[in-house]
Amino acid sequence: MKLQNKRLHADIYWLAHPPCSGAFHQWLVDTGSLTARLMSRCSNFAVKHVYQYWAKPTPDEAALLGLQDGQTALIREVWLQNGEVPLVFARSILPRHSLRGVWCKLGRLGNRPLGAALFADAGVLRRPLAFRKLSAHHPLRAHAPQAKWARRSVFMRDGRSILVTEAFLPAVLDLPA
Repeated sequence: MKLQNKRLHADIYWLAHPPCSGAFHQWLVDTGSLTARLMSRCSNFAVKHVYQYWAKPTPDEAALLGLQDGQTALIREVWLQNGEVPLVFARSILPRHSLRGVWCKLGRLGNRPLGAALFADAGVLRRPLAFRKLSAHHPLRAHAPQAKWARRSVFMRDGRSILVTEAFLPAVLDLPA
């Protein structure tokens, strides 16, 4: 029952549809690989590894992944960039049990994109995207102060799950269409 309440609480703040119809809309709703889309538009696409550590996910992240209170997961934070220009701040939550089997190497990606690995595997299912306009006090803004909008979704494979959250910076709008 407690976990169910956490899930309801998490859904209050993340929306099934982005309320914006502005410039960020197409970036938010695209269900394909964000990595592939950025690579096709950037002259010098790069993944800049920021942090990777074992910690407790936020309560809403844990609820989406079915993690118990206090359970830790591998948290990976990276910048998706065009050269030195940050475009997207990405935060991935990889529960310990998800880093087994076909996903055993995902904890050692370094500067390689997680999206490329997920979208290359036909056995991976993606749950629907959820969206959020980031307030000045949202935790993602601590890492990406200029981020305006974020999206997230859970990727599933063989009963294992990974949560990927992507916060978009205004510089992404400068890329060619």
